[in-house]
Amino acid sequence: MRKILIDLTISQEEFLSWYQGHAKSVLATSRDGRSVSFPAKILQPYVTREGISGAFEICFGADNKFSSIRKVD
Repeated sequence: MRKILIDLTISQEEFLSWYQGHAKSVLATSRDGRSVSFPAKILQPYVTREGISGAFEICFGADNKFSSIRKVD
């Protein structure tokens, strides 16, 4: 399983735009410089009043499809 580590800071307003369907995926750059695109909906459990902030580990299966996400310290 492939893993990628990303740092995100997304305002509540920006995430709301994704959540309402104006954009369906998030494009981010990993700590090692790779670009990754993933469905915005996977971030929903991590939304606070301030938005989304922190480091996240995203796992992908052999088919490069999203498998899991977790917030890391």
